[in-house]
Amino acid sequence: MSQKFDAIIIGTGQAGPSLAGRLTEAGQTVAIIERKLVGGTCVNTGCMPTKALVASAYAAHLARRGADYGVTIGGEIGIDMKRVKLRSHQVTLNARNNNETWLRGMERCTFIEGHARLESKNTVRIGGEVITAPKIFLNVGGRAAIPDFPGIDEVPYLTNTSIVMLEHVPKHLVVVGGSYIGLEFAQIYRRFGAKVTVVEKGPRLVSREDEDVSDTIRKILEAEGITVRTGAECIRFRRHESGVAVGVNCTEGEPEVIGSDVLLAVGRRPNTDDLGLDKAGVEVDERGYIKVDDDLSTSAEGIWALGDCNGRGAFTHTAYNDFEIVAANLLDGQNRKVSDRIPGYALYIDPPLGRVGLTEKQARESGKNILVGTRPMSRVGRAIEKGETHGFMKIIADADTRQILGASILGTGGDEAIHGVLDMMNAGMPYDTLRWAVPIHPTVSELWPTLILSMRSL
Repeated sequence: MSQKFDAIIIGTGQAGPSLAGRLTEAGQTVAIIERKLVGGTCVNTGCMPTKALVASAYAAHLARRGADYGVTIGGEIGIDMKRVKLRSHQVTLNARNNNETWLRGMERCTFIEGHARLESKNTVRIGGEVITAPKIFLNVGGRAAIPDFPGIDEVPYLTNTSIVMLEHVPKHLVVVGGSYIGLEFAQIYRRFGAKVTVVEKGPRLVSREDEDVSDTIRKILEAEGITVRTGAECIRFRRHESGVAVGVNCTEGEPEVIGSDVLLAVGRRPNTDDLGLDKAGVEVDERGYIKVDDDLSTSAEGIWALGDCNGRGAFTHTAYNDFEIVAANLLDGQNRKVSDRIPGYALYIDPPLGRVGLTEKQARESGKNILVGTRPMSRVGRAIEKGETHGFMKIIADADTRQILGASILGTGGDEAIHGVLDMMNAGMPYDTLRWAVPIHPTVSELWPTLILSMRSL
């Protein structure tokens, strides 16, 4: 006989545990199932361990620059990768254990370990156990995509999952993929002392950003000694006595790069291929992402999809917001929608890129009469004082409605300072409101009013 619950949650990423908490507080019985590690990508192989690595890499970078600040450090700066990895992994372990302890001790919640598969729209099997519920929530996340590159099955390679466990500095790390994940690791390991080459198939790095952002990111990375190979139309792999030979280009430049280690960072894919979705009538798109409506409901009545598996956001904060939307609609009588969400995110190279709303290119393509204001970080007092003047700020607005359309900060503190714009956009305030704010000096955020005053129709 199957065990009955009010709700079943499959996956313990950012949305699942919090949803379990809200449902159980409302008096409902919940089964939450995890096949591997509690916490999902963010806790185990994403945000938390990688940002801990970023912090260690920044410490090494700053130590090497000590003389710039009048600080003398004797001897060569060394990297103890075992201690670096131990620190990073401890951050993960603490978060994972705290989450698991919370779930196991949650009243009216049953924590189940195992691989869950749907047998119908209200039935789930975990090994030999069958459970049912009128509501099922899929929070199964995603994993690194492994494209069918020639020779990929014949060579060893790293992904974001395995590279966070490295206890050595690669002699030469070849990063295949010039976007958010790949660039973070490229800079991390360059600062740890590795030779690093980034191989990108497209014509420029982080192609979803404006060209000025992409170009500046490339200059920042190249200034630290990272080699960038864009337009790599012949990516292929073969074994080499020194590690792995990575084919880059058939027409210009050296045709191959020889690396001791290779990181594949060419995108993500959802963990939806072994869930039994077809048995429950849950539709997916051509890439395997679960199709959802604006309230995150799927094609099967009583089933919702949250987090990376629904293709409506690829970030920890959007996954958490998915939980907030579902909980508000089911428990608080609200009518929250994914389409109301203003996109915001960051790229955690140093300096970081903070982004919100439309890019300048998207704004122009919309046909709106737009205003654009820019300012180099070399003219931002806080950046000058810190000796970190790479990058620039940019804000975009609708000249007719006076609404802010988007903004970018590629510069020190950009991941924090961007929230001033994000908050204004969420509040629906015209740019005049931000213009007349009185930000604290000396900060990066104090430049928003100046930036607004500099906006011009281009």
